[in-house]
Amino acid sequence: MVMAKQEKARFDARFSKEQKQFFEKAALLGGYRSLTDFIILTAQERAKEIIAESEQILASQRDSEIFFEAITNPAKPNKDLLAAARAYQSLSSE
Repeated sequence: MVMAKQEKARFDARFSKEQKQFFEKAALLGGYRSLTDFIILTAQERAKEIIAESEQILASQRDSEIFFEAITNPAKPNKDLLAAARAYQSLSSE
């Protein structure tokens, strides 16, 4: 199986000495291979959480709009629904 070669991009960041030591300690304790792996994987995980939360909020807002639109402007019942309602009424009136 041939793997597609991923294009790489560079990202530079400057940390204070204390931040770097703090992150290195976390990387070591977390079992990461390197500080770079720790930073990339941690940032990627948090980015996924942020995006998922944002998408959930947007979906929830769309659901609310659809729901309220259906309540405030209901569609007229079609012939199948009217027939089902008549059948129900005839059964419940017996």
